[in-house]
Formats: sequence, structure tokens, C-alpha cells
Amino acid sequence: MEGLPFISAFGAAAAILYLVSGSLNSGFFLVLSGIAALLALFTIFFFRNPHRTVPAVENGVLAPADGRIIFLGNAREEQTGEEMIKVSIFMSVFNVHINRVPFSGRITDNFYVKGKFLDVRDERATFENERNGLVIETSQGQNVVVVQVAGLIARRIVCYPRVGEMVIRGQRYGLIRFGSRLDVYLPKGSEIKVEMGEKTICGETILGILP
Repeated sequence: MEGLPFISAFGAAAAILYLVSGSLNSGFFLVLSGIAALLALFTIFFFRNPHRTVPAVENGVLAPADGRIIFLGNAREEQTGEEMIKVSIFMSVFNVHINRVPFSGRITDNFYVKGKFLDVRDERATFENERNGLVIETSQGQNVVVVQVAGLIARRIVCYPRVGEMVIRGQRYGLIRFGSRLDVYLPKGSEIKVEMGEKTICGETILGILP
């Protein structure tokens, strides 16, 4: 569990500060203990991993994250060089941050790019921020690309799959710690099923149907 070190650290700090406050009869340390306990509870909330039911929609590309659509349109995907349809999802610190595979296939590329930590709602973040992406080749030979983009607060991208692995639509594949963005690239000709500003549910919302 990725959040365990954080939860353990805050929990231990809360317990130690509480004991210190008791031994010193100090209200100051008691307040610090309460703050640490609240941080532990927030961390548990942040790293929650609720069950999701993957819809049985043929050729449906799933939202890889909970959040809100902040970009929808044509774009050139840098890694493959393809002109594709880009759907961007903004995740606030209150969203579930588990990321799920948008479409089944084989990982043909797993790329990491160092970069800045601009606000991910700024479209420049797609090209300038630190990011990690997967190129998924479908059984029909199409590419679906999903890119985890770090933001102002998010400074740690976790991505499990490796090149050559087969991934299954809806499976958990990574996360970004503390607020971020997911860019999903669909092949041209895909039928888009979402709109700007729409909220997405990771592993359940259909972004589009592959051609």
C-alpha cells in the first residue's frame, strides 16, 4: 500500500506527541498531536481504493482517473507522433487517486519525462511538467496513450506496468500523490462520450468508443 509509510508516520507522530503532552501536561503538544492525527486520517482518505465495476461496453475506453474533464480536442501525441483525440482529467486532492488502465492491450512503451510542476489546469503542463506515460497497443493494432502528469502539489508518480506486459481494462496500474492530471489519447475516429467539465469515475466512465 503506497500510503502506508505516510499513514504510519503521521499516526506514530500523533501517538508520541499525545504521550509527551500527557507527561508534560502541555496543551501545545496536545494540539500538535491532534494535527498529526488529522493528517493521518486525511492520508487514509486520500489513498482509498474503492471497488469499481467496469462497464461491458465493446471498444469502450475507460476514464483512468476520478476527476473533471478540463480538455477535449485534437492533439499531437509526442511519444508516438500521432494525431489523436486528447481527453484530460484534473484530479483534486479530494479525488480518489488510484489510476486504472483505460483499455486492454500490450504495453509497447513506458516513458518518463522530467519537467516542471506547473498547475495542471494550465495546458502547458501537458508538455512541460514531469510526467509518465504508457502506450497501449490494442488487439486491433491501435494505440491508446495515457499520461500521468505531476502538478503543483503532486511530486510522486507511481506506475507499475513494464514494456511487453499485457494489461486489462480497468485494472489498477498506478497513482499520483496529492493532486494531478491524466491525459488520455484516443485514435482519430473514436466516438467521444464525454463533455468538457463532466465529472469522471475511474474505471467506470466511458471516455469514448474506439473506431
